[in-house]
Amino acid sequence: MDNQRNLITAVVLSIVLLLGFDLVVGKLYPTPKTTEQAHTVAAAPSTRATAVHTRDGGLVDPAEEALEERDLQTSLKSAGRVAIDAPEVAGSINPVGALIDDIVLKTHRQTVKKDSGPVRLFSPAGTPAQQFVQFGWVAVNGSQPVAVPDSSTVWQAQGGALAPGRPVTLTWNNGQGQRFAIRYTIDDAYMITAEQTVGNTGAGPVAVRPYGFVNRTSRSASQDIWNLHSGPLGLFGGSVDFGTNYKDLDKGGTVTPAGATGWIGFTDIYWLSALIPQASARAGGDFRALGNETYRADMIYDPVTLAPGTQATRTTRLFVGAKESTVLDRYEDAGVGKFGLAIDWGWFRWFMYPIFWLLRELYRLTGNFGVAIILLTVVVRAAVFPVAQKGFASMAQMRAVQPKMKALQERHKDDKPRLQQEMAKLYKEEKVNPLSGCLPLVLQVPIFFALYKTLTVAIEMRHKPFALWIHDLSAPDPLHILNLFGLLPFTPPSFLGIGLLALLLGVTMWLQFRLNPAAMDPVQQQVFSIMPWMMMFVMAPFAAGLLIYWITSNLLTVAQQTYLYSRHPQLKAQLNKDRADKAHVAEREKLG
Repeated sequence: MDNQRNLITAVVLSIVLLLGFDLVVGKLYPTPKTTEQAHTVAAAPSTRATAVHTRDGGLVDPAEEALEERDLQTSLKSAGRVAIDAPEVAGSINPVGALIDDIVLKTHRQTVKKDSGPVRLFSPAGTPAQQFVQFGWVAVNGSQPVAVPDSSTVWQAQGGALAPGRPVTLTWNNGQGQRFAIRYTIDDAYMITAEQTVGNTGAGPVAVRPYGFVNRTSRSASQDIWNLHSGPLGLFGGSVDFGTNYKDLDKGGTVTPAGATGWIGFTDIYWLSALIPQASARAGGDFRALGNETYRADMIYDPVTLAPGTQATRTTRLFVGAKESTVLDRYEDAGVGKFGLAIDWGWFRWFMYPIFWLLRELYRLTGNFGVAIILLTVVVRAAVFPVAQKGFASMAQMRAVQPKMKALQERHKDDKPRLQQEMAKLYKEEKVNPLSGCLPLVLQVPIFFALYKTLTVAIEMRHKPFALWIHDLSAPDPLHILNLFGLLPFTPPSFLGIGLLALLLGVTMWLQFRLNPAAMDPVQQQVFSIMPWMMMFVMAPFAAGLLIYWITSNLLTVAQQTYLYSRHPQLKAQLNKDRADKAHVAEREKLG
């Protein structure tokens, strides 16, 4: 009776776990409201013809689609825009205010569809998903008054389209003896360099402070969740700050991180816009809430005093693009401190990054990330095989001492402390480690978590196909069994959205458990019998790449156990005996 009650309790808890897990996942990973409708953008390169204002995990309301298209058309048709045409990015600079407010990524699409447009990162002010950068100067209080350019200033452009090796210069003369200039250059990746120069030909000294800022709305931002930061980000005092989010800015208005500013900006899961000040000049930084879901990351230099006939230049770099690890590492090697940590690897990056590096190298060899995940699983299983073999041998030893264990339990059933002492003594005499059988599983947990985080944060995994129906390894299995793979007009809830990969996971785990020696406790036997199917439901909403790893690991475990049983015939005999006993009990219960 007690066993039946315990079994019912275990089943109920499993159901609660499934439903609770789906609820928690729904809260932590809300379904994004995105749109794939194309926009025709005038006065822009052909590669941007279908760019839209959405991000992975973004919250752009589809109802704003018409407004967005109208505002984009109006803003991007303004006269005199300076085109940007580099290998990775395209866009334009608005000469009114010298705003970099039009950037799309040529090599990253919105969705896995072949006709999907490129990802748009920067949009003009006033559009539903605005994000832009401005460089300029402010006058210093207490010094001689000086007219500085502002957001309405019309700059004069020199040069054609901004491209690698082809700089563009914007100039403006205030008519009081000061000439301002911003010279833009761009590399072959995602870095734009702005050289801000002010020359003084007036009669007296003037003082100004060069600045740059990133302005954006949170409506197009990725979700900031417990294990993945999205929002304000920067290097302050030698440390990357992941602790500030948009809600903090809404509460406090302004957040000023402590320490010198190494770089500052905003991050999404895959994208980053950040200002990197000149290393030889002091600069401060802060984050501000401007209201109406709009925020700003400010970077401002110390004041510069210019005597008549002198000029001063401050060089600021702007990164606007995808957080590709190799690109970020290259900039870090070139002097941008800890830029690789703009990817939120988490606390265990020392372990996760090597896993990602190995996965990336396997991808270079195979050209398919799905195959690379399978090979990674083989490498992991091979690495832990000696430990698994030792654990299996220990399992055989544990089986051998079971009769003695039962005798001790009967003899000291009313004296728990004495029973523990005698069991420890028995383990020592028989040279048995009761935990060694769990060690292979424990070793795989950090690898599993590392792969999970890699699939979440590494843009290298985004939209990467495997085979057949798996077109994106970083997304869940798109085929659902309950709606007959899309033939029925409904989408099952995530905890019932069982795909073929989830079903294979349950079957392979069931095969794996069948090769394990039966637990002594009947309740444990029942729990283990439903565990594969419970995990099938739990894992169904996870990335397809993660399920491929687990399925491969299960199959390798089955092969490994089959081999180890051949090395330990006594354990194989015990397994067959357990199965026969279980079948006998089931038959007896069936006959009443």
